[in-house]
Amino acid sequence: MIRNTEKLNGTGTISAYSDNAAVFEGHNAPRFAVSPNATSKANPDVKDLYHGEEEDMPILIKVETHNHPTAVSPYPGAATGSGGEIRDEGAVGRGSKPKAGLAGFTVSNLLIPGYEQPWESDFGRPGHIASALDIMIEGPLGASAFNNEFGRPALAGYFRTFSETVSLPEGTQEVRGYHKPIMIAGGLGNVRPAFARKSKISPGAKIIVLGGPGLLIGLGGGAASSQVSGAGSADLDFASVQRDNAEMQRRCQQVIDACVALGDANPIQSIHDVGAGGLSNALPELVHDSDLGATFEIRDVLVADSSMSPMEIWCNESQERYVLAISPEQEAQFRTLAERERCPFSVVGIANDSDELVVTDRLLQQDVIRLKMSTLFGQPPRMHRTDTHVAPPAVPFKTDLAEYLPNTQAPERIAEAVSRVLRLPSVGSKSFLITIGDRSITGLVTRDQMVGPWQVPVADVAVTRSSYGFDVRTGEAMAMGERTPVAILSAAASARMAVAESLTNLAAAHVGELGRVKLSANWMCAASKAGEGAALYDAVKAVGLELCPALGVGIPVGKDSMSMSMKWQDAKTQEGREISAPLSLIVTAFAAVEDVGKTWTPQLRTDVGETTLLFFDLARGRQRLGGSAIAQVFKQVGSEAPDVVDPQDVKTFFEASQVMRTAHPGLILAYHDRSDGGLFTTLVEMAFAGRTGLQINLESISSKTDHVSALFNEELGAVVQVRESDIQHVVDFFTKRGFPSDSIHQLGSVTADETIRFSSASGEVFTSTRAALQEAWAETSYRMQSLRDHPQSAKEEFDLIKSSNHRGLFYDLTFTYSPSRSLFRRPKVAVLREQGVNGQVEMAWAFTAAGFDAVDVHMSDILSGAVSLSTFRGFAACGGFSYGDVLGAGKGWANSVLLNATARSEFEAFFTREDTFALGVCNGCQFMSNLREIIPGTEHWPDFKPNRSERFEARVSVVEVVPGDATSRSVFLREMAGSKLPVAVAHGEGRAAFSSPGQQAQLEAQSLVGLRYVDSSGAPTEAYPLNPNGSPGGVTGVQTPDGRVLALMPHPERVVALESNSWYPPEFVETWQGTGPWFKLFQSARKWCGA
Repeated sequence: MIRNTEKLNGTGTISAYSDNAAVFEGHNAPRFAVSPNATSKANPDVKDLYHGEEEDMPILIKVETHNHPTAVSPYPGAATGSGGEIRDEGAVGRGSKPKAGLAGFTVSNLLIPGYEQPWESDFGRPGHIASALDIMIEGPLGASAFNNEFGRPALAGYFRTFSETVSLPEGTQEVRGYHKPIMIAGGLGNVRPAFARKSKISPGAKIIVLGGPGLLIGLGGGAASSQVSGAGSADLDFASVQRDNAEMQRRCQQVIDACVALGDANPIQSIHDVGAGGLSNALPELVHDSDLGATFEIRDVLVADSSMSPMEIWCNESQERYVLAISPEQEAQFRTLAERERCPFSVVGIANDSDELVVTDRLLQQDVIRLKMSTLFGQPPRMHRTDTHVAPPAVPFKTDLAEYLPNTQAPERIAEAVSRVLRLPSVGSKSFLITIGDRSITGLVTRDQMVGPWQVPVADVAVTRSSYGFDVRTGEAMAMGERTPVAILSAAASARMAVAESLTNLAAAHVGELGRVKLSANWMCAASKAGEGAALYDAVKAVGLELCPALGVGIPVGKDSMSMSMKWQDAKTQEGREISAPLSLIVTAFAAVEDVGKTWTPQLRTDVGETTLLFFDLARGRQRLGGSAIAQVFKQVGSEAPDVVDPQDVKTFFEASQVMRTAHPGLILAYHDRSDGGLFTTLVEMAFAGRTGLQINLESISSKTDHVSALFNEELGAVVQVRESDIQHVVDFFTKRGFPSDSIHQLGSVTADETIRFSSASGEVFTSTRAALQEAWAETSYRMQSLRDHPQSAKEEFDLIKSSNHRGLFYDLTFTYSPSRSLFRRPKVAVLREQGVNGQVEMAWAFTAAGFDAVDVHMSDILSGAVSLSTFRGFAACGGFSYGDVLGAGKGWANSVLLNATARSEFEAFFTREDTFALGVCNGCQFMSNLREIIPGTEHWPDFKPNRSERFEARVSVVEVVPGDATSRSVFLREMAGSKLPVAVAHGEGRAAFSSPGQQAQLEAQSLVGLRYVDSSGAPTEAYPLNPNGSPGGVTGVQTPDGRVLALMPHPERVVALESNSWYPPEFVETWQGTGPWFKLFQSARKWCGA
């Protein structure tokens, strides 16, 4: 039924259901990468030049789950969940590249100590299974850490809690919840057109295991995940969890990238990731896809434990491994590429045209496996399951709230409802989940979760740019939708709402035709529970045979998990317990983007005159509260499920939203869809993003007596801000395309006083302030942050919500836009990286755009003597996690220079030359701070230690380019002196640490502080998160007295394009011509080099 969607609506699909990820058409853009074949007229002898070449950019998409491991051991479970999905994205066709990721979590009640909520009950759990609280503290850290270290921005996700007693029609009760959690990992990437499909492996091809080594971990992970959780032994559950090593996976991806960069000479014929089942699954699948057999030698597989048995080597699920086939003639070339990246690999077998899988063991001198491929891959009998529908709960939700809040008056009940709903995790701020994940890596992110000057996490959609270029407007978008509690009432309605919500979120991006949108559908249910199989059938039918065909969208990828139940024996009563999850469909919508600069956000504006808010009611007046946040916070489910009333309304709204961007750009000032928490939450989140007030009149959408239904129903809908002079224009635009005119409502106005008022014909309904409501909305996130991170840091951030002095991000520039000159001479800059570095491509592009020839230089090249720094005018040491930061950030990298005679001599000679420059960013800054003994003038530079928050910090912070003598001579900063402007920050160890107060004083006295964090008044600050790491005096960039060497923790290279800045004033679109102010840093370096 799901494949039916692609059969009917396969527009643009290149590959579906046949590879590690689905592939569909993207836009044409300059693919920027290291090109072995590229030449430079200015430097004809240069090798490994970064170069852009126009070609189509197909988009690959994948979303999967890692539920069971996350329940057993949250950090490694979620980390390896993200890692496995990233490998899927890198193993498409003949090699591909992950680009942007997402992560989502559904768990039972948090029960935060000292912050237990009125709707939360403790239903117990098995002793060896993590609590919801532990999962949400440790799991997101694991997922984020893997993405951070690999170098993939985490741009989307969701978080829901649900665990509730449900009354059944026959008078009994049961508990439905997520004791077995959902951990979603997904994302998108790109693949070169020529490599979008796997080629046939030739007989005689060498079969390689890339990465590793194998470890005695993850045995039976795939099988354990398919069981009802808690049903197996604790030892087996823990044995099934893998360990993560993102730095190793980064090395593997660099090898894949290098192979793909060879173009027609790409040695990879086919590639698979190693996942469930380990090599026992990956190696046979690789050759079977080409109708071949193979012979493998088990002792050629790299392992870290020589005592492992053949079964353990063959079946363990150690991560960070790929299997691939290469032609024998290209083995030497592949070896050279892998050795340069220091990526372990082994040739483990040879493909042949037999029908046999043979695994030999030279140690035991016997065959481990000898099996016909036709036996291994024979068609198993199709599963048949019989089930019957179970009647849903039928207890109506009482919208007057009197039954739930006795002895209170109506205004008090509304206020209590607001307080509870805003604190529900599915509604409230997700900030604690977002700031731990790098959202600027690659420099291609144009819309992350954080919106506006105050960086409020309310974005509807994630957007990336196709490739590098100030004039590259195209890109990719993704957005999620899920309404799982609704499935208790109607599985079909829940599924339809998930699809539709993903589309109302995606509508915030400029993606064009709805027919080119592609969905991922991830299905989860307790299939063995009575009624759940029938519910699953209803939901799949509703989506696959009805809604998606009506909308004209396809579902080329997805996955399922049919064991969403937790069983255990209560330790005290010895009674058997079981908690099953509602049927859960998580939908992710993906699409190619036509213009990344036309993404709508929820930030309300007060700088455009009188404005109003228009509400598009896609439910045509229905206000059903079943499965809603308002029901949940009063321990109810309700009886009426929200649903898609008319698919044509959804289609018309989506397509009109797209056409409006080109027909009437600038008409829509802000956009936000109605979802969890209802219209009330939609509106106040928009006010949070803009720090505005609201005057809302509910008269057109609410009865005189039932404001709760109007405010808190979670039917489909969206709110837009428009100028008052444009109201009729917008209404006419939508109605002429078929949207019902009686479903467009004028709700009220935006005010600057930050008072939020809701009223109706009967008088005032609710009044509060933006600050008070935002504090309630952010409190759950704050409480989680306080438990997980440094409590005082969390408190400082929370207190900014009510601070009237906090003006958020701002630009106070001492320079203006200037175009780069086109010069024939292009000085060579070495874009320097070590194993684990992941920020080299955006650094290379920033220098290339400024007029340099950027050359890829791995430390392997310098240590071997293959490359000399003497041929370069400058070098840039890039960000990442060299050596996984296990020796201290940047220290291992520095020691590879200081303790190697060849490398030390190269760097000493380079720094001695007066015509050179050096830039160190983030990990490169940490690297250079540890090279003080060989860099003249750096004796007062600090070390860089772990952040005060005790956490990786991904922020946008305002910094000052500190005026002074050294800054006036700076290769990079001299034209920016005195400016204050935002910049991307992403690090775990960025706190400047001085051995004594005198050291800091000397640094400042010599004007060697190039950058420092400042507050809203422009003064240096140590307040969190304005200063994200706690550096004394706000120090975050240091330089040498002659200005030739600059080391800074922030990332200017990631925001050289205007849209890569999370927020900028609207007028910058015209004045900065697509460039961001930080591009000046690279332009200045080029000017310093002369014409």
